[in-house]
Amino acid sequence: MTSPKSYLEPTEAITPFQQMVASCSGAIITSLFVTPLDVVKIRLQAQKNPFPKGKCFVYCNGLMDHLCVCENGNGKAWYKASGHFSGTVDAFIKIIRREGVRSLWSGLPPTLVMAVPATMIYFTCYDQLCAALKVRMEDRSDLAPLLAGAIARVGSATVISPLELIRTKLQSEKQSYRQLSAVIWSSVHSEGWQSLWRGWGPTLLRDVPFSAMYWYNYEKGKAWLCEYYGSSNPNFTITFTAGALSGSIAAIVTLPFDVVKTRRQVEMGELHAMNLSTHVSSSTYNVMKRIVSENGLSGLFAGFMPRLIKVAPACAIMISTYEIGKAFFRRHNQEKQIVTTHT
Repeated sequence: MTSPKSYLEPTEAITPFQQMVASCSGAIITSLFVTPLDVVKIRLQAQKNPFPKGKCFVYCNGLMDHLCVCENGNGKAWYKASGHFSGTVDAFIKIIRREGVRSLWSGLPPTLVMAVPATMIYFTCYDQLCAALKVRMEDRSDLAPLLAGAIARVGSATVISPLELIRTKLQSEKQSYRQLSAVIWSSVHSEGWQSLWRGWGPTLLRDVPFSAMYWYNYEKGKAWLCEYYGSSNPNFTITFTAGALSGSIAAIVTLPFDVVKTRRQVEMGELHAMNLSTHVSSSTYNVMKRIVSENGLSGLFAGFMPRLIKVAPACAIMISTYEIGKAFFRRHNQEKQIVTTHT
């Protein structure tokens, strides 16, 4: 058996640019696999409770949340209820037959626009921070993934938050991308620069604990599985399993924060759609109190299975493809170094 420390460190012989390429590839592959699941879920949801005009709902592919505003009540958008579906498999079959295979990826564009840059920032920052913290913390280096994950999530959320708010406004107010600068200055002029980071707090309440727990458990699980299987390097099976398990644990623990954030996202989006000020939106604490008073404590854990079913495979696919990408660049750099040495 090898020790948990025997496999290569994630940043060894890998440049930040190569980490960004690997994470970008991972985000695209994850989106391609998970997007059809959420398209079907939205169709099933629209079938049971059709979305009226101006109604908001959250579309999430496991990488990022996307707030969508129903533009009409006639179901002429990709989230329409097309026919009657008896279940998930039936929905897949009927959507493909009636609308073609491409319709299963009709929710992909907003994912690629937002999730790819966010994932690149997040994963690259994590690897760089984790490597630096392991050197500085020495005896407590096992805590480096926890701290690096939390800090990396704060950084990526801070960078992406203004883009998310602007994109929501563009959707709800039906403006073109050419009017992007006008939307930014209008928001800043009327509500100040801080308006670009509205919703940043609730995002951190959910995503920072999730990220800290995910990376800590992932690194621990990966090391344990490497030791158990006697592997000096984590293979696809090891990283996929560790990613799924760590993602599941983090998703369960942070579910109440996810419920609160989703409720706030929907409320703020509907206020935008009705051209009302978002200042009337409740705070995170008030939203949590309202959920408990309306649905009891169990209301904070609503959507347990859907979140788990989506997050676990998304985390597994993302981290395993990311590790494969890094392994490819590691081999490429080593081969390049050998060629250079012999010449």
